[in-house]
Amino acid sequence: EVQLVESGGGLVQAGGSLRLSCEASGFTHNDHVIGWFRQAPGKEREEIACISSADGSTYSADSVKGRFTVFGDDTKNTKYLQMNSLKPEDTAIYFCAAFESIYGSSCYAGLLYDYWGQGTEVTVSS
Repeated sequence: EVQLVESGGGLVQAGGSLRLSCEASGFTHNDHVIGWFRQAPGKEREEIACISSADGSTYSADSVKGRFTVFGDDTKNTKYLQMNSLKPEDTAIYFCAAFESIYGSSCYAGLLYDYWGQGTEVTVSS
């Protein structure tokens, strides 16, 4: 079974940076898409980014475009979310999710994911 473990969350001042990691294991097939989501207190879960191992395609939501970058290290089966210029409104629990693909899937908004990590908390102080 696929397991995802996020790390890298913490407390940072506005304007600062954090890098979140999503270490994945247990894939049966070679190709997968890793998505990043966040959920702030009292708000719905928001999809913010994804990356495909099949074709390298990525997606970033408008709310984070230009500030957050998703990339991967296939040697470690780990994907990262580099978050720069953080704002207090970025405060949330951040989750990674995985879609395992038999035929190879691109990354796109709205993809349905099968597996979820436990989340890592990010707090941005003003």
